[in-house]
Amino acid sequence: MTDRLDSTDFLPYGCHDITEADIECVVDVLKNQNITQGIIVPEFEAAISRYVRSRYCLVTTNATSSLHLACLALNVSKGDLVWTSPTTFVASANCARYCGAEVDFVDIDLTTGLMCLDKLEAKLELASKNSSLPDVVIPVHLAGTSVDMRRLHQLSLRFNFSIIEDASHAIGGSFEDSKVGSCKFSDISVFSFHPVKIITTGEGGAITTNRKDLYQKMLSLRSHGITKQVHEFAYQKPGNWYYEQQLLGFNYRLTDIQAALGLSQLRRLDDIIIERQKLRQNYIDLLSNVPVRYNQVPDNVASSNHLFIIQLIDSMERSLAHVFDQMRYFNIGVQQHYVPCHLHPYYRNLGFEVGDFPVAEKYSQISMSVPIYPGLTINDQNRVVHTLMDIVNN
Repeated sequence: MTDRLDSTDFLPYGCHDITEADIECVVDVLKNQNITQGIIVPEFEAAISRYVRSRYCLVTTNATSSLHLACLALNVSKGDLVWTSPTTFVASANCARYCGAEVDFVDIDLTTGLMCLDKLEAKLELASKNSSLPDVVIPVHLAGTSVDMRRLHQLSLRFNFSIIEDASHAIGGSFEDSKVGSCKFSDISVFSFHPVKIITTGEGGAITTNRKDLYQKMLSLRSHGITKQVHEFAYQKPGNWYYEQQLLGFNYRLTDIQAALGLSQLRRLDDIIIERQKLRQNYIDLLSNVPVRYNQVPDNVASSNHLFIIQLIDSMERSLAHVFDQMRYFNIGVQQHYVPCHLHPYYRNLGFEVGDFPVAEKYSQISMSVPIYPGLTINDQNRVVHTLMDIVNN
């Protein structure tokens, strides 16, 4: 059996990668007159737009605030209905609840962990007959792998709903010939820059869209609903000091310090994605004799490989808790992605129950993420797989 190592040899499931160039960029901003609401945030936003080929981008405090702004921009409110995946972090559903809307879920495909579009279409057809169609659908690009956005867009045209892509895991990924975040098949896309994500700003998020009206509304809501633009004023300007709060907004602004780190990291995003692709392929090769399967990536998708999620199979399906605890015991930072949203107490109190979304529930009972991040070595990956094999065999 594998020997337990010192805690200093702990391998997290995800980890930020900060270079000297990143540090220099942050230090340079600290020497500027403005370390927030300066020139770096617009530079970062423009760079993201160029990368994903969207018309507009705004950065925010985190992906949760980005999702909230996206819902507000689409006028989600009390009486509206938003559907998302149950296999996601709770923010994908909470954003609709912040706006007073009702939430429902669409079960997943076990092979990918993504929202199952066959189940979505069937649910939409039933909802059409019951006059209970969603106003917004939020697909989640789990582990960096895009949902089939072309098909989802076709369904949105047929059933008249808006689309917010929760691409928190997926910057750098692609669907067909378009970067995730291009909004070719959606109204809005949202990214996360949390430290375990593909690139980081410490905490932070971004929103992309091709619609000017949505962009302008989110821009205002990001900063208290205040405008300083003379042509937007409702009342005559008494002096150059004047500004107006026109909406009930929030302080969801990113600092220039954070934007400098993000801008530096964005410059090497393609290299990060290449490294993550290699790490994924290493795992696939190493796991060939271990009784697990891993999330599949469709042929028309280039995943950012934010996570590498494995599923226990055969008799091991009943042993996730044991395998999980043993991997942690041997300093391998496995993680579950995720506890199904509808099974959290908050959502159970809204009426959801065990059995509502059986594939998502099964997925959570047999799957876990293993370490994947830039700087993870082949020796580290061998250690992960050999430890897993020893636990499974014993």
